[in-house]
Amino acid sequence: MIPSKFARHFASNIPKGNCLSKCYSDSAVKKTVLYDYHVAKGGKMVPFAGYLMPVQYNSLSIKDSHLHTRSSCSVFDVSHMLQSEVRGKDRVSFIESIVTGDIGNLKSNQGTLTLFTTSSGGISDDLIVNNTEDHLYVVSNAGCRHKDIPLFLNTEKTLKSDNKLVDYIQREDLALLAVQGPKSQEVLQPLVNVDLSKLYFMNNAAASIAGVPHCRVTRCGYTGEDGFEISIPGDRVAGVLDELLGSQEAKVELAGLGARDSLRLEAGLCLYGNDMDESTTPVEAALAWLIGKTRKERRDFPGAEIILNQLKDKTSVKRKRVGFVTKSGPPPRSHMKVLDAETNKEIGEITSGCPSPSLGLNVAMGYVETDADPRIGKPVKIQVRNVQVEGVITKMPFLKGKYYSPPKP
Repeated sequence: MIPSKFARHFASNIPKGNCLSKCYSDSAVKKTVLYDYHVAKGGKMVPFAGYLMPVQYNSLSIKDSHLHTRSSCSVFDVSHMLQSEVRGKDRVSFIESIVTGDIGNLKSNQGTLTLFTTSSGGISDDLIVNNTEDHLYVVSNAGCRHKDIPLFLNTEKTLKSDNKLVDYIQREDLALLAVQGPKSQEVLQPLVNVDLSKLYFMNNAAASIAGVPHCRVTRCGYTGEDGFEISIPGDRVAGVLDELLGSQEAKVELAGLGARDSLRLEAGLCLYGNDMDESTTPVEAALAWLIGKTRKERRDFPGAEIILNQLKDKTSVKRKRVGFVTKSGPPPRSHMKVLDAETNKEIGEITSGCPSPSLGLNVAMGYVETDADPRIGKPVKIQVRNVQVEGVITKMPFLKGKYYSPPKP
């Protein structure tokens, strides 16, 4: 069974009062095409981002699933994510009118993480945009589809009214699997017709997978490990998943939301709705690196004046996202207060936290007021229920990412 602390801390990290929870009633909860597959494999299903998703499987605890991903290969169903295409001659103008990235500078079959921002400088969502053969392939968060889809459609309408050639297409027919871990290439290579040794981090390729055509392989993930996200026609995904789990190259396990959450936390990766939202700017969230160089020069993305002013005038930034480590005591959870170690004054708040299976201590991220000097190594206290736990502000990621990059010349 799951060690209760891991299940409990995953539950505490499910965003509440934001786009991942407020816009879905119980009756509106959906199922991915693999729902029955998960149940048959012993998946414990929980509502997340409007879908019933596996938090874990009977075969492994969340901790063991986490450690298996770090040492071998796990497969996550992420079919709840919104997959979209933007087609037409003016597709780059379309996407650059609503995101912060240098999409026009992407090479063929290259992708980038970027942000939707609001006119007030807040983060509306994070997403990946891939430049493919003849269109942009976009993956954004399931929990924000209620605002992402209208944004896409309204932008399409605006550009078409200006005689621009662009079409937005939702790909609800596609499933999405994340194959993650140091042995993911060994596992996936025998099943695909592309050379994965030449497919580097944030690059993608059209492919056949386990004999299924019209798939796409992208080298990316949400764990800090090497891995791939594979987009597959939904009516064929169960067969592909069978092939992955039956691999002779390595032991492959299904993994759920619980392991995904602790893995991404160790990797210092944000969860939208917890660690950033529309009240958070990219500068506050330590995500200003997602603003492209030419976009800064052009100042033409939503909220540019506010965001770029924060980059120029550091005194205008009132809080900063940082990492925390506590070596003992109960782990920090979302919404717990961060206190100055000397004065006990409240200086911030935890947004995500959990026990780290890889490190054997507790890790968290959150925001600290810039006036409180949120430097690396600063001691703090975290109010965990009725106990004040000693902690320290720590550099993120907590574990160095193992992303597959081209060899240096």
